Amino acid sequence: MANRKPKWLSAKYNKHDVEKLNLMLDELSLNTVCNEANCPNIGECYKKETATFLIMGNNCTRHCKFCAVSKEATLPLNSEEPENVAIASKRLELKHIVITSVTRDDLEDGGASHYVKTIFAIKKALPESTIEVLIPDLNGKEQNLDKIIAAKPDVINHNIETVPSLYAEVRPEADYKMSLGVIKYVKAKDPGIITKTGIMLGLGETEAEVLKVMDDLVNIECDIFTIGQYLQPSKNHIPVKEYIHPEKFDEYKRIGEKKGLRYIASSPLVRSSYNALHAIEKIKGESIINDVCRK
Repeated sequence: MANRKPKWLSAKYNKHDVEKLNLMLDELSLNTVCNEANCPNIGECYKKETATFLIMGNNCTRHCKFCAVSKEATLPLNSEEPENVAIASKRLELKHIVITSVTRDDLEDGGASHYVKTIFAIKKALPESTIEVLIPDLNGKEQNLDKIIAAKPDVINHNIETVPSLYAEVRPEADYKMSLGVIKYVKAKDPGIITKTGIMLGLGETEAEVLKVMDDLVNIECDIFTIGQYLQPSKNHIPVKEYIHPEKFDEYKRIGEKKGLRYIASSPLVRSSYNALHAIEKIKGESIINDVCRK
């Protein structure tokens, strides 16, 4: 177990900014992963009036050992939720909307249809905005993934979370190869969609294992890779094995870029949707430049 949390992991925020946005979310019966997963960047993101919407309830059917999201019994889907996410996005005048969900293995398509409805509602309300979805593995079923791909969000993100050797301890109901397969399938099916994934450090992984993950991602042409420090949500979750120094995060960023990953966000407080707009702007900018060069 790691020693006391180091000073570089301190994150302060203005409670007023958080309370203001939470009032609107409550009014529309919406959840955010910012609150449910105890994200350390909640103050910074809420100050910018941005949030990652958590759809399909706040109770998950899986029991990952790192996650703060509730494991209580799931509830029926809220048919008004897709439209309410669109309303909230428009009120906030968001340029880039991130949608994620709990894992819903109890639903026939894992909730893919609900994602599609939410994407279409946002496109109708904010046609100029970009959309990112952070999806569960949907049990690796192509027919489920095809629904989301056909809705054409700008970014499809699926987090692999950790290195393969730690899956049994950290993600006992998931499979590393399946998660890689999700990202690979999306890119092969529609190369125009930006693919994204992320891992946490401090769970007991080795440097060699992190670098191997990078190689795996380069091989499947994953565009964006996020690396952050794991923080234990409660004493009932897997403990932090090590607090990784910020300089190590910088080193991983440099190595990943040399390996060919197009965009890497790597620092202790990085989470999946942190500075997501900046990442997509950089990737799209590169695409425009490459298209011009080819012409």
